[in-house]
Amino acid sequence: MSEDKETPERKRERLKQEEIKRNPAGNVNDGFNRSEAGNLSGLAGSLSWKGLGVLIAVIIIGFIAASIFLK
Repeated sequence: MSEDKETPERKRERLKQEEIKRNPAGNVNDGFNRSEAGNLSGLAGSLSWKGLGVLIAVIIIGFIAASIFLK
């Protein structure tokens, strides 16, 4: 594919790969910085503290409802 007709996704991926080749330790450093900031992985990492609170409340309500209705 020529440079003129490159899609934005392919361009981002190409630039990302070039950056990795120039600075391979950058990814490791980014990972350490992310863990120091307290960013959780998975579903909880993409939620704000309010969203995480709502998720926990829904799980607790679900357990209570299951224990009541499944006796």
